[in-house]
Amino acid sequence: MSFGAAVAGFTLGFSLILAIGSQNAFVLRQGLRRSHVFAVCLTCAVSDALLITAGVGGFGQLSEVAPWFGVAMRYGGAAFLFVYGLISFRSSWRGSDGMSAEGQGAGSLRAALLTCLALTWLNPHVYLDTVVLLGSISAQYPGARLEFGLGAVVSSFVFFFSLGFGARLLAPIFARPRAWQVLDFGVGLTMWAIALSLIFGH
Repeated sequence: MSFGAAVAGFTLGFSLILAIGSQNAFVLRQGLRRSHVFAVCLTCAVSDALLITAGVGGFGQLSEVAPWFGVAMRYGGAAFLFVYGLISFRSSWRGSDGMSAEGQGAGSLRAALLTCLALTWLNPHVYLDTVVLLGSISAQYPGARLEFGLGAVVSSFVFFFSLGFGARLLAPIFARPRAWQVLDFGVGLTMWAIALSLIFGH
């Protein structure tokens, strides 16, 4: 088993979902309200696992049939990560007003799950991050794609359950704009480090 590939998958997967978006904001809000937290976190994590599996499996097979495709995806993935990191650095520089957890949440379990599924499966960025990006980068780990994918799947479970059940601890911190600047800067550094490793590490 390639421990390095698993760590790489975990790190990249965690970094991609770390930046707060509509899905994560919903999980955070549900966590603050202690409303269907387990079901919401499980739905997000399982959805990510399905998308990651599709990406890693599909891109892995394609790279074996067309070796040039893996090279193209390697540099394409590096470019995507560079832009992603640049956006994070820009967000860190500009700052924000912090994140308010106030807002109308889902009252029933059905409403909560439907909202969660919509924010996950109807978000095009989810497909870019999981299926396209993670799938393409997994091709750089021949013989260890399974470990890479498992690492990414574990990162999703760790992230969503930590966010949902740790929301009440995080809320006071991320109500401050400075916390978001530090977070965005860290995400940017991680993205650029992985992009450089894709370009110069092979």
